[in-house]
Amino acid sequence: MAKKKKLNKNWLHDHINDPYVKMANQAGYRARAAYKLIEIAEPEGLIRPGIKVVDLGSAPGSWSQVLRDAMVGPEGVIQGRIIALDILPMEPIAGVEFIQGDFREDSVLAELQKRLEGSKLDMVVSDMAPNLSGVASADAARMEHVCELAIDFAVNHLKPNGVLIMKMFHGSSYSNVIHTAKQVFKSVTPRKPKASRDRSRETFMLAKGLK
Repeated sequence: MAKKKKLNKNWLHDHINDPYVKMANQAGYRARAAYKLIEIAEPEGLIRPGIKVVDLGSAPGSWSQVLRDAMVGPEGVIQGRIIALDILPMEPIAGVEFIQGDFREDSVLAELQKRLEGSKLDMVVSDMAPNLSGVASADAARMEHVCELAIDFAVNHLKPNGVLIMKMFHGSSYSNVIHTAKQVFKSVTPRKPKASRDRSRETFMLAKGLK
């Protein structure tokens, strides 16, 4: 119990003094994770007005906020389409469509297809992660499964030249996820944005162009 309290205290200290937390608060982003997507997508101009994008595991909504900021036109209207999906509820974001539910379920996919009216996506982004147990092997397997779900979703919904940005973890499943992605994407590159803490095992994958 004492060790847990110490860890919580250390996390709180780091969180309060984290420059990305401060920037997120100032910018109105719901989480510091916003800057992870910005650092990955902005240098290559991947998020632009007119695209159609789905945000998997969107709650609390910081990635959807980034998408909105990059796609909003001069009169404050989104140019393109942003659809956010999550099992958890998410506070509304102007111009972002939200579907609450598990995208593995037929009813949720049917609702998505209805909204897309048969059109394909330019981009899929996923900051999803499973509930972690602390057991490395079990957590690696869970994360691999989540990554496979995101890749499968992207393959089924992206345009041929579409883009997937996805969170993953360094660990025993890392090479498996990269291998799976390379089977279906022409370009697969890892990204470790500065906003991702050094001690965190998380990294991100940028995949472009379906084979």
